[in-house]
Parts: sequence; C-alpha cells; structure tokens
Amino acid sequence: MDLAPSQLVAFPRQSLAALRAALLRDVGGNFATYLQESGFAGGSAVYAAFTAWLAAKPAPTPDALGVDAFQEQATRFFREMGWGGMTVGSLEGVVATIDSSDWAEADAASAMPYPSCYYSMGLLSDFFGRTADAPLAVLEVECRSSGQPRCRFLVGSADVMLKLYERMADGVGYVEAVRELA
Repeated sequence: MDLAPSQLVAFPRQSLAALRAALLRDVGGNFATYLQESGFAGGSAVYAAFTAWLAAKPAPTPDALGVDAFQEQATRFFREMGWGGMTVGSLEGVVATIDSSDWAEADAASAMPYPSCYYSMGLLSDFFGRTADAPLAVLEVECRSSGQPRCRFLVGSADVMLKLYERMADGVGYVEAVRELA
C-alpha cells in the first residue's frame, strides 16, 4: 500500500515501545490515557486506509461485507500494515476477541506488570466502532508486554466493557466476568 495518500506513516515498533517507556517514566500512571487517545484519534485514518485497501482489491466496501468477510479482510489488512497477525473470535457471545501472538505494540522486553497496548486499544476501538451500530470499547486483558504468549483484546459496547472492567477491578478474572454477563 502506498502510504502517502492514506495519511498513514510507517512507524517502527521500537519507536512505539520507546514512546510508551518515556510516557510511563515522565507522566506516571496517566501515560495510558495519552496513548489511548492518540490511537483513537488515528482510527479514522486507518479505517479510511482500510476502505481504500479494499477498493484496490476490488472488494466491497466495509459496510457491504458480512461479519465473517469483514473479520477476514480486517485481519489481512492489519497484518499487511505491520500490526501483526490476529484472530477474531467471540467469548460467550458477549464480547468479540482479538488475539495476536505478534502484535506490533507489545514489547516482551518491557516486562510491564499489566497489559499495556493502550495505543492499540484506542485505535481498535475507533476502527471496529465504525462498523457497529454503536460506539465500541476495547480492553486488553492479556499482553505479551506483561509476559503472556499473546495479546488479547476484548471488544464490546461501552456498557458491557465498563461492567467487565468493574468486575475485574474487584479481582474477578476476565473469563469469569464475561460469563457473569452471558
């Protein structure tokens, strides 16, 4: 893909890791907000690039794709754009899952104490929200940056994700919290 007309730029993974480390060092716990807002702000450009990428195939517009075809094309797009491979699924029919064993934002060397692909959470929230009937929220619950073998993002309505977050803050694991909402 020619990045110039898409308003996208190539951004090395190392730069994203360095940005996260610098924000954590200089801003402290609020660093996540900056990354998440930045990712969300870029979602519209990434979605526009996805639409152009589909048109170059030629393929239907994102809105004309069925759910399975959309997931397949989005998976290819993100992999070709350098974000890594991903598998889209569902957990208890309550939330969608996005799993990746090579997600670009994750940095296993950072040894973070918790999932920390905040830029991606914002980006994926805006990107996938553009195809839904309502805004979507994304929460990362497993991360290679914190020693897990994959990054796992949960995608759902803001209301569902808030309930999950609250249960997880109470010490309930995400799988159990999702089952409670099923």
